[in-house]
Amino acid sequence: MVAQLDPSYRQLGAGRVIRRVASWALFEGRPHTTRGQWANPAIFALLKTLNAIPGQPRVDRPVFVVGLGRSGTTILGKILSAHEDVAFLNEPKAIWSLVDPATDICGDYVDAGGRFILDASDADESKIKTAHRLFGRYLRLIGSSRLVDKYPELVFRLDFVRAIFPDAKFVFITRNGLDACQSISNWSVRKGSGSEDQLEDWWGRDNIKWNYLCDELVRSNTRYQELASLDLTSLSSVDRAALEWSITTEMGMDQFDCNPGDITLIKFEDLVQTPDSSIRKLLEDCDLGISEQVLEYARAVLTPAPDYPPVELAPAVRVHFERVMKRAGY
Repeated sequence: MVAQLDPSYRQLGAGRVIRRVASWALFEGRPHTTRGQWANPAIFALLKTLNAIPGQPRVDRPVFVVGLGRSGTTILGKILSAHEDVAFLNEPKAIWSLVDPATDICGDYVDAGGRFILDASDADESKIKTAHRLFGRYLRLIGSSRLVDKYPELVFRLDFVRAIFPDAKFVFITRNGLDACQSISNWSVRKGSGSEDQLEDWWGRDNIKWNYLCDELVRSNTRYQELASLDLTSLSSVDRAALEWSITTEMGMDQFDCNPGDITLIKFEDLVQTPDSSIRKLLEDCDLGISEQVLEYARAVLTPAPDYPPVELAPAVRVHFERVMKRAGY
């Protein structure tokens, strides 16, 4: 679906549609699991040109949608993009790779050196300037005043983002782990391509994302120390997804417990069941005015996801999965 445009989104009017298509076509970049990667050189040329223009725009109260992919992050970003003040970027990894190449953990644009975790010490003046120039000039060209950036993995980099955008707002969305991990596994089968020797799927080019995750988030984390002795490369796709869900959800909840002032925590299930109250609170938390168009679009597109059956997980993975499910209220 081009630019994630569904029939209900088209009903928002030509202005919203043009803004969304321009964001997708000119700024987001094409990751390894999507078509149209031939456009990346032109997209990067535009971004580098915007960064080279003298001057220093500033981005006001950007909103970042974070969590685990396949947990409602995209639909939530699209709902917010129905707001008249908002321009929405769906995983603008091309922009972030120019801010800091280490953000590219899937090997979309950078072949090595990726990191899940970046903190405030990684945000030097050059990176701060680049981020404001790229996102600020994107907003100016699109004709919007507020940025919504859906990039799930930023949940591991909130201090890095805060150092760049001190007034940033974050929306951390969770989803029942049973549904999320099976959705990831199914997506990877559906979208993956290549051979066993050179596979491109949810886990990045040739498992680069999975390798980063194991090295940085499992083997170096005392919470998951006993998993380090396992042959992590042999885990099934569902086990991998369950482990990523556990680590990501726990990181988001840790961040919320420590910094509740700038993070809104929302469950995908609550968003679907009570869209009006959930969206109204979200708009207020993000300093966005209540918009009837946003509410109408949310009512039109939010439908319950299918329930997935229980899954068999490796015992060591299941221990952490069940612990985090309980902590998250599932």
